[in-house]
Amino acid sequence: MIPNSARAPMRADARRNRERIVGAALGLFAERGAGVSMEEIAQAADLGVGTLYRHFPDRRALIEEIAQSTLTALRDHLRAGAAEQVPRWEVLLSMVRHCAGRPLALLSSLPEASPQSDTRQGLVREIDSLLGDLVEQAQQEGSLRRDLTPEQVIRLLNVVICRPGARADDPLTTVMLDGLKAPAP
Repeated sequence: MIPNSARAPMRADARRNRERIVGAALGLFAERGAGVSMEEIAQAADLGVGTLYRHFPDRRALIEEIAQSTLTALRDHLRAGAAEQVPRWEVLLSMVRHCAGRPLALLSSLPEASPQSDTRQGLVREIDSLLGDLVEQAQQEGSLRRDLTPEQVIRLLNVVICRPGARADDPLTTVMLDGLKAPAP
């Protein structure tokens, strides 16, 4: 596979087709998980399967690109939240809303060893570090319960938001957030 940086500039129609493929895949993977077929993605993008395979030679290439773009967007969202002068609990809620409807469950379907795994693992480490800092700050401000370690909170968040169909207002997410909130004094 040719890395993005080594590809010739894309024609406008090819770029639009690629964006349609990625957009359709994002929606389907977020809603239904990694089991979505390439044919379903092509159909949702209103393109032929051949067009999809010209952009992504196989399913793994499409999933890798979506996973990396999703992780990059989450990292950027957390960085922006860290710079805001708002309660840390609000930043945590914003992160949950940001993650809802994104295909984070795809990460578990990717092989540990792949050409993109170093980049992906670096993003995951950075996100975990940003989340750990956020959790500690929320605990210090008194908005997040203190009897859980940052690692435990991150694992809970992963269970709730890294699943197909996750929404910020679904019962599982609501119960988890209610359980993480510090009790009123």
